[in-house]
Amino acid sequence: MNICFPVTSDAGLDSPLSGHFGSAPGFLFIDTETGGAEFVPRASEAHEHGACRPLDAFRDRTVDACVVGGIGGGALQRLQAAGIQVIRGTGPTVRACLASLVSGEKTLLGAESACAGHGSHSHGGTCGGH
Repeated sequence: MNICFPVTSDAGLDSPLSGHFGSAPGFLFIDTETGGAEFVPRASEAHEHGACRPLDAFRDRTVDACVVGGIGGGALQRLQAAGIQVIRGTGPTVRACLASLVSGEKTLLGAESACAGHGSHSHGGTCGGH
């Protein structure tokens, strides 16, 4: 399985999960079969709600799932439309989230879980109080 994690910095499996998909400085792609990991910095520093282009980071990659701390409705819909499962992150790091997934803990996100806008969260923390 190929999984994407929006992260705040590149520290391999110890990379901190970003509190919000759209403002993550980069993405860590993990291949669970090979154990391979690749960090890809976000292409644009600018971020406005509704202008997020999440699939830009996934060019030329097969991604089965994206594990997030928080995500806006537009990005959530675009990922789901591309056939990518969006899963709630359960730990502070990629390693902790992977451990939860291996143990069978997996909560798929729906529209009711999306962030409502900048007023409902801080980009340094979790989105909407998740």
